Amino acid sequence: MTNKKGQVIVITGPSGVGKGTILKSVMEDDSSLCFSVSATTRAPRPGEEDGKDYFFVSRERFNEMVAQGELLEYAEYSGNCYGTPRKPLEKLLDQGYDVILDIEIQGARNVMKSYPEALFTFIMPPSFETLEKRLAKRGTETPEKIALRLETAKQELECYKEFQYIIVNDKLEDAVAELQAVITAGRCRCTEYIKNKRGM
Repeated sequence: MTNKKGQVIVITGPSGVGKGTILKSVMEDDSSLCFSVSATTRAPRPGEEDGKDYFFVSRERFNEMVAQGELLEYAEYSGNCYGTPRKPLEKLLDQGYDVILDIEIQGARNVMKSYPEALFTFIMPPSFETLEKRLAKRGTETPEKIALRLETAKQELECYKEFQYIIVNDKLEDAVAELQAVITAGRCRCTEYIKNKRGM
């Protein structure tokens, strides 16, 4: 990579809206993007790998990370804790990578304080009924857990006005193209040019 400083790209939205699927497609086409791996106290889902999908830690270890200032942001969601390790993020940015944070809304609000210049995008479902079907289709949680996530989602969907960009994930290919456009727009901002210009 060049010595260009990377940008922080925050993606948020209700659980089950399809953030991970969109990001997978976007990152496959852009080698300058890196994913910020979050720490969480929840148990791994089938197929998830420690250090790749999440850093799976105990609540005790998570509390230590908070106390020692190791997390850029953290929040509790549906009974589990999530947070963004600070050092790996800063290292990737210094290497010139644009770093994507797929985080909860509480966490996104905290990043707004630390990185107000970051890109903030809210992913929405085409309807609440669609979101309900997507959560059920995953088959990774009990009906009680799904009900809790849906109740949380009702509140989260009211928060979209706090974000710069809104993407409705109806057709995957359209959502992918829109997120790619947001990232490109961020790279073309005047503030990014001023931050990274050299020898001028």
